[in-house]
Amino acid sequence: MNRSASLERSTKETRIKVSINLDGSGQAELATGVPFLDHMLTLFTRHGYFDLEIEATGDLEVDQHHTIEDLGIVMGAAIKEALGDKQGIRRFGFFILPMDEALVRIALDLSGRPCLVYNVPAPVDHISGIDVRVFQEFFQALSNSLGVDLHIDLIRGDDVHHILEAVFKTFAKALDRAIQPESRETGVPSTKGTLA
Repeated sequence: MNRSASLERSTKETRIKVSINLDGSGQAELATGVPFLDHMLTLFTRHGYFDLEIEATGDLEVDQHHTIEDLGIVMGAAIKEALGDKQGIRRFGFFILPMDEALVRIALDLSGRPCLVYNVPAPVDHISGIDVRVFQEFFQALSNSLGVDLHIDLIRGDDVHHILEAVFKTFAKALDRAIQPESRETGVPSTKGTLA
């Protein structure tokens, strides 16, 4: 099985190249220009067993918002392309994961219908110079371009670094479960016959 894709998107604000292999070994080559984001995406690749390469340049002199949001767009589109017609996958994924005092629960459906429910109240507004609200924009952009119904809930947590680590790790584990083959599924896992 070769479920991989490479995409590039350029605007006046950002230029982003993403290559992903959904059946990888957790290898990351990341250059987003935002070290904390690279850290989060390294966790995502390692815990989902995805191989991910990213080259991103953006107007970081303005702030990190454009780069992080646009990366969500390209990552979601790359995952969608790598999944193809989604035949034989489980479709649904769920995981709950602790990171020290933080506990995060994620449920998702690769339905083709984008929806984000993001219940992650942050104890502080910024981390490493990043407005933490931009991570909701990242997941909204990813949900829209991938076509995933994505519910992210912080159950408890006091440290924003631990909270965001738990979010990215939990997302990786839930997505990994959703894309795995279901041996009893002979087509697309939908009564409609499509997951567009």
